[in-house]
Amino acid sequence: MTSLSVNINKIATLRNSRGGNNPDVVKAAKDAQAFGADGVTVHPRPDERHIRYKDVYDIKSIITREFNIEGNPQEQKFVDLVLRAKPDQVTLVPDALGQITSNHGWDTIANKNYLIDTIGLFKKNGIRVSIFVDPVVTQIRGAAETGTDRIELYTEAYALGYGDDRERAIAPYVESAKIAADLGLGINAGHDLDLQNLRYFAQNIPGLLEVSIGHALICDALYLGFENTIQLYKRQLLFSQAE
Repeated sequence: MTSLSVNINKIATLRNSRGGNNPDVVKAAKDAQAFGADGVTVHPRPDERHIRYKDVYDIKSIITREFNIEGNPQEQKFVDLVLRAKPDQVTLVPDALGQITSNHGWDTIANKNYLIDTIGLFKKNGIRVSIFVDPVVTQIRGAAETGTDRIELYTEAYALGYGDDRERAIAPYVESAKIAADLGLGINAGHDLDLQNLRYFAQNIPGLLEVSIGHALICDALYLGFENTIQLYKRQLLFSQAE
């Protein structure tokens, strides 16, 4: 079944808005795993506006499932963090400095040599690598030439188009996933997946290994409870496999 990695950045955002340690992001990581998450994702940014670099080490110490660190490797501080923390997976995202949230994938053609070197460094240290990409065939083919283990399909366009025409919205993702599989790439996905659109996505994307979900899941948890929400998301993935 497709794995669910829970991104806990928004919990850190809430903590940072008040100071102190409430809510406790380490406890949130522990609880996410206890409540059924297959992994925990964090995305530290240079300004530490949500997950702090110290949080990453603290969370790593209690991880019992998979640990995924996202971020921009053009920041040397991020590279050093990943090499020291040694997560199960690093997801490379081409964020600009100060960017509110990730909003595009890598240009795997223009950045081919850079990605080859960077991916090689992480893989040499025993860390699985995934790179954030748009559902564009040329970019998927370019990704395969970088040596990455996986790609993470950037799903905002799918989420935006889901309500109007879900078949049209998912079509480029299906095509991209088939090509990625043919090229030997593992397939992850993330960004704006939620309880409404997740099941259909997982149902139709062949070989989907993992979804990373943060914002929508934490928003749902405010009303539905953290444990119940994780189980609801897991259920969408389970039902997608059964149909």
